[in-house]
Amino acid sequence: MGAFLDKPKTEKYNSHGEGNGLRYGLSSMQGWRVEMEDAHTAVVGLPAPGLAEWSFFAVYDGHAGSRVANYCSKHLLEHIISASLGSAGTQGLQSSQAGSDSSTSEPPAPVPPTVEAVKTGIRTGFLRIDEHMRSFSDLRNGMDRSGSTAVGILLSPDHLFFINCGDSRAVLYRNSHVCFSTLDHKPCNPREKERIQNAGGSVMIQRVNGSLAVSRALGDYDYKCVDGKGPTEQLVSPEPEVFEMVRAPEQDQFVVLACDGIWDVMSNEELCEFIKSRLEVSDDLERVCNEVVDTCLHKGSRDNMSVVLVCLPSAPKVSEEAVRKDAELNKYLESRVEEMLSRSGEEGIPDLVTVMRNLSTDSIPNLPPGGGLASKRSVIEAVYQRLNPHREEDGNGAELEDPW
Repeated sequence: MGAFLDKPKTEKYNSHGEGNGLRYGLSSMQGWRVEMEDAHTAVVGLPAPGLAEWSFFAVYDGHAGSRVANYCSKHLLEHIISASLGSAGTQGLQSSQAGSDSSTSEPPAPVPPTVEAVKTGIRTGFLRIDEHMRSFSDLRNGMDRSGSTAVGILLSPDHLFFINCGDSRAVLYRNSHVCFSTLDHKPCNPREKERIQNAGGSVMIQRVNGSLAVSRALGDYDYKCVDGKGPTEQLVSPEPEVFEMVRAPEQDQFVVLACDGIWDVMSNEELCEFIKSRLEVSDDLERVCNEVVDTCLHKGSRDNMSVVLVCLPSAPKVSEEAVRKDAELNKYLESRVEEMLSRSGEEGIPDLVTVMRNLSTDSIPNLPPGGGLASKRSVIEAVYQRLNPHREEDGNGAELEDPW
């Protein structure tokens, strides 16, 4: 939704961390959009009694502005904790405070919440933050009409809770295949369409009332004002779907959370296979996430792009053979670019897009699965510019209008 830049902004925001038996990395890029509307959350060890071994990660894809996405990235977790996770933690905290008045008894340990309490609390947390943001003056008076999807994962020592509201997506890679994916909330989905029509709306050109491309989101209060309907019965619902899975430590490899700027150009299987291949080459999770967003840009994504990669104990490890093959691939691509530029005739040195198109006709072994030649564009571009430093290139401009 909105205008595009003449040239994409390719600067990235990165972060990484580890704890609770996991490692994470993330990357986000504004890309072609005139504004960066994505946001994210990454918390290892929840700030509530008894929940230090729990972690939470989320991606928020804002639209019509960044206000809602940014607020949720800072405050959604506290609403979830206070709604349910904190019910057990708060009881433990109250017991601890009561016990501190006595010198003869140890305070009882906080009781972890049940699976059902967590699922109920996540849903309640979403509804509460949505109602809370409605009171903000700029959102209430229509000066800011922003909204945001939200996709996340809450990890306890024993369970994975996948959370989705909108069309961002979370995927679990287990035992070397895609084991689970959240379901996108699109207006054309029968269940979503029924709710929209029951609220007096319509689905046109696959959008709510011909305008909004998602059927569930936080914010978007223009679509949440039907009298006589509850918050989950409106044209756009803030209610998340929550899926719970028992962890399988010997098989769970990684979870990837991403906005639709990633999923628009890569399928679940393509992205997971690409990440797997990169983890076999590098244990730098920021680098792996950067390669994801760069590859999606080169595959033609026109949206903001954000990805969070959570690696679990059985994640793929760096392989000497994979490193060797990747180095050989890079060397081959460099030699082919050198060859093409050295053989340029009267028509002059070919531009970068011509080089890429010529390479796409080669039978190139060991290209990263899911990423293909697009994932090696930076290597190709680097050698091209080294050999031809004075040529003015559109860079990521016109070439991307016609991805190879």
